[in-house]
Amino acid sequence: MRYDRQIKLNEVGASGQEKLRQASVLIVGVGGLGCPAAQFLVGAGIGRIGLIDYDRVSLSNLHRQVLFSEEDLGKPKVHVAKHKLQQLNSEVEIDIFEEPLSIENAENLFQMYDIILDGTDNFETKYLINDACILAEKPWVYASIYKNEGQISVFNYQDGPSYRCLFPQTTRQNISCEETGVLGVTPGILGTMQAAEVLKIILGAGTILSGNLKLINILSGKDQILKISKRTEEIEKIKNQGIIPVSIHCRISDETKLYLDIREIFEQPRISSDRVLQIPLSELEDRLEEIPKQEDILVFCQSGKRSKKVVDLLKAEFNFNNLKNVEGGVETIIDG
Repeated sequence: MRYDRQIKLNEVGASGQEKLRQASVLIVGVGGLGCPAAQFLVGAGIGRIGLIDYDRVSLSNLHRQVLFSEEDLGKPKVHVAKHKLQQLNSEVEIDIFEEPLSIENAENLFQMYDIILDGTDNFETKYLINDACILAEKPWVYASIYKNEGQISVFNYQDGPSYRCLFPQTTRQNISCEETGVLGVTPGILGTMQAAEVLKIILGAGTILSGNLKLINILSGKDQILKISKRTEEIEKIKNQGIIPVSIHCRISDETKLYLDIREIFEQPRISSDRVLQIPLSELEDRLEEIPKQEDILVFCQSGKRSKKVVDLLKAEFNFNNLKNVEGGVETIIDG
């Protein structure tokens, strides 16, 4: 009875429902994209879902990550998500990995699942997902958000194009919701569309977005599809060389000052300087003793918003009176 409404569809039926039950999907990032995708895939009866994320629920998540609620603030996303999703469908097996995706773990993790779904918001992780999927011979469902616009595609599917065929090179700066803002419905729509692509792949139904990039604008209601040309040399490069990390290193413009970088390890550009203390926000409470109180420290993140909150918090609760926020974020303090 749980799946009665979708089993009635000719594209599903009892045999299709069994395909869903036998399938496994790894969702990388339980955020604005990953939350709706996970909810619909669990609801559809995917047999096994993996969730990898090492972030914790924050108040700014709630307007778009509607899997979470106020009572979940401060808790690890993967643990909360597993609990909520199992309440939705106890028949689905849910694996959780409270860790960042990395060069060291990506290929092995991907080997455990049939399809990879990308719920991330930074370029370097998308390249990592792509390269690991090529090596593990797994398809992955991609989506990306910029303000009121979104894009979605399927890469590495049945010898189709890869992410590097579309974007052989990256820009230096990541563009995330923190810097640009986003309506909560935008990742909700894109994440739901990602779930639809996963279901189509498993069921062998419909037209899968392999070789095509679908662009949508939430405010105008317009969409278009662009053709992606396969660049065999980009795919062969990964097969021959393995994962090629996308990492951009810069130096700060004023080496006389001391800095605290609270960005997570995946955020770019990375700073090469012994004058920068790197403590990700997710580790801050456990590493307060590493922050000097005798010297003035400039605290920065990607845009200046998280770092401002950190400065205010450390001053109010831990008596750090030597911290100053870097307005405008990392781009204001690096060379070039």
